[in-house]
Parts: sequence; structure tokens; C-alpha cells
Amino acid sequence: MLVVRAARPADHDAFVRLAAAAGPGFTSLAVSPEALREKLNKSEAAFDGTVSDPSDACYQLMLEDSETGEVHGTAAVKGAVGIKKPYFDFKIFTFAQASKEADRRFDMDAMLLVNDFAGATEVGSLFVGDGLRGAGAGRLVAQARYMLMAADRSRFGERVLAELRGVVDENGHSPFFEHVTRPFFRMTFDEADRLSAATDNQFILDLMPAHLIYVDLLPEPAKAVIGHTHPQGVNAKRLLEWEGFEYDRYIDIFDGGPLVSCRTDKLRTIRESRTATVQGKVSGASVQALVSNDRVAGFRCVFTEVELSGDRVALSEEARRALDIAEGEAVRIRVRE
Repeated sequence: MLVVRAARPADHDAFVRLAAAAGPGFTSLAVSPEALREKLNKSEAAFDGTVSDPSDACYQLMLEDSETGEVHGTAAVKGAVGIKKPYFDFKIFTFAQASKEADRRFDMDAMLLVNDFAGATEVGSLFVGDGLRGAGAGRLVAQARYMLMAADRSRFGERVLAELRGVVDENGHSPFFEHVTRPFFRMTFDEADRLSAATDNQFILDLMPAHLIYVDLLPEPAKAVIGHTHPQGVNAKRLLEWEGFEYDRYIDIFDGGPLVSCRTDKLRTIRESRTATVQGKVSGASVQALVSNDRVAGFRCVFTEVELSGDRVALSEEARRALDIAEGEAVRIRVRE
């Protein structure tokens, strides 16, 4: 059975392997093995509740085969972004241009560096190995993040956002970065990617312009990828839109990929989930459901068949073991369509 669980320091080797498989442009994983180890240590503290400031909390999740113990994927939830470390994006504005004398009326788009999401929760770092793509594993990992947030809403912001990977080729070449960002940074995409992941982003404030960048002045290769998702991120984008995320013309400053956001309480998985008490047997209908143990410390989540009757639910022995749940304890469920 596939289970999404809280990451632990012992996952380091698997984490390094997943980061390497993710490839160029996956900013949050484009860091050294030592930095990945630090992520796991900080995640353990966040799950244990020893991190008091939400802006310091980052919850790393792992997708594991409960039978073999092999890790096949990962994802993360950052409690609050843009507070201690600015969360920079480009916001695209439209300006109306008009001249009576020239008999002209048209709109022009321009981008401005902003930090508009201070205090919001970010979901990201979603990556699943090739062998499980298209088998529902990505959806399980994605929805598990929201089940985690529902377990203790006080740890997370009133708004949640996600940055989708932009257009980057297999060699790490980003048309948007080459024509927009690189002239200001004077460094390669990989260098900027690693610096962003490993620092407080002061270099962005130091080097990026504070004025508008007009889109019409950009070369066509850069314009063509603004707000577009990497081919490997198309399914992730669909899942986010299904949850209720919307694109409001915010894009990543490195690859031009879209940023989407939603009110946390409007997320479909959270809205349609509820708690139930585990019983040995119930006389109810058998349904497929997303089920979590509804606790942050030791968080676990699976897709499984359950028997549901009111606020009581019966789980298979395999599902109970995967969730580390006993009879009489509460779980959170969301019935699958």
C-alpha cells in the first residue's frame, strides 16, 4: 500500500535520489545533499511541534510503499512564506495606452517584482518517480498536503499558494531566465536556482530592477513561455485547479512559470473532509476514500476502501497499520468521487 508520511532524517539517501531525478529547474530540490539533510531535520522539528514560528516550519512528506519501505516521491508544505525570507514573484499588470492625436488605443502588459504573499502557506516540491506517474500516486501526495493542513489549521495561513515549474529544457535552459533575469543577475540559471534555495533572497532585491519590465520589449522566446507550465507539471496544474487554485498573473522570476493560489478553507479536499471514529465493523457502504490519521506529529495518509456509516468508519488491517491507527481513534476522511 502507498502511504504518504512525515519525512524523517533516515530518508536522506532516498531524498538525494529524488532530488537528482527531479532534474534542473526544480528549485526547492536543487540544493546540496547537506542542505537536503537540513530540510529533513527541520521538517522533523516542525512535525514534532518544536517550531513555534510558522515561518520556520516546513513539513516534508514522503511517498512510501508500506510493503517494501521504498520511497517513491516527496512533497512539502511551508507554514508561512514571505516573512523572514521575502517571497518574490513578478506580478503582471495591464496598462491602457491611448492617444487621440495618433488614433491609437491598445493595452500593454508589464511585470513588477512583488512580495504579495507574506504569511501565506506554500505547497510545493511535489515529485513522484517515473514508475508511479499516472497511477494516482501524484494525486495522493498532493491531497495528503491538504489533509495535513486540516489536522491543525492554526499552523497554516489563511491563503495557500503553489508555484508551478516553468518551461526549462533537459539541459536546464530557460528562455525566460535567459532573456529577462540573467541580464540582471549575470549568472547561470543553475547558479541562481541554487542561490535562491540556499539564501534569504537578498540578492534578488539587490540585483533585480524595482521598476516595470514591459512584456512587449521582450524577445518572442521569453514572451511565449510566460505563465506556462513545464510539460511534467501539467498534471500537477490540473490537480491544483481541481482543488480550487487560480492563476492571477503572478509568475516565477526565474522560469516564468505560473503561481496559483486559493483561500485555505476553500480547498476542495479540506472542505469535503470530515472526521470519523474507527470501528471494527460498521453496517455501511463501501467507498474509496482518502484517509489520514488526522494528527500532525506522525502524520500518515492513504487511499483505501472503507466502510462508512455516519461518523463511524471501518478500515482494513493493512490500512490501520499504514496509518498507525487503532480502534476508537479518530481519522479524517474524504470520500473519492
